[in-house]
Amino acid sequence: MAKTIEITDSNFEEIIKSDKPILVDFWAEWCGPCKMIGPVVEELAGDYEGRAVIGKVNVDENPNVSAKFGIRSIPTLLVFKGGEIVDKQIGAVPKQVLADKLNAQMV
Repeated sequence: MAKTIEITDSNFEEIIKSDKPILVDFWAEWCGPCKMIGPVVEELAGDYEGRAVIGKVNVDENPNVSAKFGIRSIPTLLVFKGGEIVDKQIGAVPKQVLADKLNAQMV
């Protein structure tokens, strides 16, 4: 099963160049809702293997990427396509909500 990619301040620019849709989960170890949505994000990585990039940014360890996108609440999930933010979700949501956001970028 595919795993999420760990996205950091140093590798973000490279990952964002993907031609596939990208879902980025901004999270922290101390965040309760982040722990709730974490397994959902991992499942999506398996579901979308080869079709989308699913990654996680630890906001405590990677302040530059977090600041670049003005992340103030976590979990925040951003969907990128062509290097641009095309969708955004703040807070824990059911898996289908995130799947729908990714599917919308598959066309």
